[in-house]
Amino acid sequence: MLFNQERRTSMLRGRTVDYVRVALDGITREYPTMPYFIATGPGPYPTHREVHPAFYGCFDWHSCVEMHWVVVRLLRRFPDVVPDGKARATLNELLTDEKIMTEVAFFSDPNHRTLERPYGWGWLLTLYAELATWDDPDAQRWTRALEPLADLLTANLVTWLPLLTYPQRTGLHPNTAFGLSRSYDHARLRTDRGDGALLTAIHTAAARWFRDDVDYPAHYEPSGTDFLSAALSEAELMSKILPPAEFAAWLARFLPGLAQAQPESLFLPVAVSDATDGQIAHLHGLNLSRAWAFTALAARLPSADSRIEPLLAAAERHAAVSLPYVAGSDYMVEHWLAAYATLLLSE
Repeated sequence: MLFNQERRTSMLRGRTVDYVRVALDGITREYPTMPYFIATGPGPYPTHREVHPAFYGCFDWHSCVEMHWVVVRLLRRFPDVVPDGKARATLNELLTDEKIMTEVAFFSDPNHRTLERPYGWGWLLTLYAELATWDDPDAQRWTRALEPLADLLTANLVTWLPLLTYPQRTGLHPNTAFGLSRSYDHARLRTDRGDGALLTAIHTAAARWFRDDVDYPAHYEPSGTDFLSAALSEAELMSKILPPAEFAAWLARFLPGLAQAQPESLFLPVAVSDATDGQIAHLHGLNLSRAWAFTALAARLPSADSRIEPLLAAAERHAAVSLPYVAGSDYMVEHWLAAYATLLLSE
């Protein structure tokens, strides 16, 4: 059986309790932590929790945001499976008006205008879109609390994208294509509500940077601490930007060897030599983010396209290597990997 959406959904249902458990443990675990701010004087410096009372857990801010999304998405998708009381009580404690306004104050500081851009911003907007499209009383309350932060980061993106002359083609957090892809559902939601500025900014920037790309050198991937594929992140974003027929032709120019599972290095799962090393552990994320991108590309190609089968086969190989490490492994993996597992298995 191909690694299709029905099969992936079944796999996710069977893993939901473990994923929610590891996410809830992470978003309420204050230490170890990696504070991230700009110091403008000799101190004393605030703690991470003081400036991020909603998103203080999971070692760093963006990981905490994406693990909030794991809890919300799984609570929404599998309400009969998730430990509902604990999940809702935890989100009620964290996603309050007061705590989110402290988060807004942090990102409103001109000294912090580049922090978490675009990766953390994109995941925050992913979380907001998940909540805002869920017809649930708790979710709507959390949406209202989160809205000022989503509005601020949206405005920041709309201002920043025209100024960014060149995209960042990297396998780490600054990757421009992935950040915009994570922001895309929120941009569409805002457009439906009468504000198309972010969606227009994303389309304009993506076309400017990526539309003419051909024969991408994906054989140079991966680098030693990647958790994203620069090639696949760009392709996945363009699959949202371009009309289906135009995307199929663009992809043939961008990665011409996909039907033959080439380049080989892109289709083979990466080895993770030390999951306790926070940088090397990123490679588990690369396996799962590649798998997610492969499935996304397969879903957006014409149904008879010869590239679909090798893409789904590669997704399954990559998933098999790293899904076992989402729960029950080292904290350097556990504090974030469930986000990529959930992304793969639920989209």
